[in-house]
Amino acid sequence: MEQKRYFTLEEANRQLPWLAEQVRRIAAARADLARLRREMEAIVRQNRGNGHSGVDQELAAKRREIDAKADRLAQLSEEVDGRGIIFRDPDRGLVDFPSLREGREVYLCWLLGEERIGFWHEVDRGFDGRQPL
Repeated sequence: MEQKRYFTLEEANRQLPWLAEQVRRIAAARADLARLRREMEAIVRQNRGNGHSGVDQELAAKRREIDAKADRLAQLSEEVDGRGIIFRDPDRGLVDFPSLREGREVYLCWLLGEERIGFWHEVDRGFDGRQPL
């Protein structure tokens, strides 16, 4: 079993430039994926009962595009997970860094747009339980 990684505040803050870029890439990939799915739904709606054989090829191409974008999104998320960072909310860019505070596990909490990590919370509390460092 893999040992859990704990971050010091300094270690977590050093991750932020890379992490901010990853969060932006993940947000862009999620937006692209949503757009591709809407496009595929539109193709299906427009061609229901139309009997065009080209529609099958168009749908297959769109499915391949969706699969590739979903794979890229999974890869980006796995890169974050692989560093021991917990991605909580991709829409807001909310992440937690496992850390130790006074001998117990807590999370250092960061939101995209924040320059540094300035908050922490107990593991059984979410964003609403954030406390200043």
